[in-house]
Amino acid sequence: MSNMKTSRLRAILSGQDMVVAPGCYDAITARAIQQAGFPVAYMTGAGTSMALGYPDLGLITMTEMVDAARRINGSIDIPLIADGDTGYGNELNVVRTVQEHERAGTAGIHIEDQVSPKRCGHLDDKEVITRQEFAAKIRAAAYARSDPNFLIIARTDARAVVGMEEAVDRCKMALDCGADLVFLEGPQTIDEIAQVPVAVGGPCMLNVVFGGKTPLLDLREAAQMGYVLAILPGLLSKSVIGVCDTVLEELKMTHMHPTPPGAPRVSQTFNRFGAQEWNALRTRFQDTPMSASKA
Repeated sequence: MSNMKTSRLRAILSGQDMVVAPGCYDAITARAIQQAGFPVAYMTGAGTSMALGYPDLGLITMTEMVDAARRINGSIDIPLIADGDTGYGNELNVVRTVQEHERAGTAGIHIEDQVSPKRCGHLDDKEVITRQEFAAKIRAAAYARSDPNFLIIARTDARAVVGMEEAVDRCKMALDCGADLVFLEGPQTIDEIAQVPVAVGGPCMLNVVFGGKTPLLDLREAAQMGYVLAILPGLLSKSVIGVCDTVLEELKMTHMHPTPPGAPRVSQTFNRFGAQEWNALRTRFQDTPMSASKA
């Protein structure tokens, strides 16, 4: 199976600069990321869960996540990395998860070592599977891809459960099992953030969560620490919630339509989603002369 976005993602990640991928959960937020000029989008599991009306507690199924990825991929030209959660079961389920995401046009996913049902990586009381079970899942993910450029990211939540040393060891093991990139979730100090790429000795991803367990830092510092990729999963979902609360309160108080942030015109809003291209099709086929009927 061929997907140009997978090879493009590989090329982007092989560049000299750390890649920053804000989080999206639907076509609106994905288009915003693309229009802003970011080269990669990240489909957040938490945001997708909330878009379906649920907290990030492992309640969303593989098919629901893949369906969301398919819609997002169809709306943007840039590569999409998606949250693959735990792979939704054992190694067999991991194989199908990879296959379905490839069919949906996703350029890569991450698979984690939490016990299912999982919970947000920045919540307390997480549990992780054994190192052996995690290794089997990563091997299965690497085996399942039909496109060798499809990105497999191994995520470990072991830092919060059994400590930093075990988390680093799991990252190293995951790279040996076929992962292309590792994601050590939840370093709790700036020193720990800096330690990860050095201790792992391989390509690492950083998760930047406002109000989470990991302290915020200038992303240029993360690049200097050696990170290849940084995701900001909750940037847009939390911003949308905040903006909605603000303008709805203003409407209740003033009884007037609030001015939307950026104040886009109706036509500008629709053009972001291809209205000009669709409108050009209205008359294109009518203007084409009818071909002579067959004898």
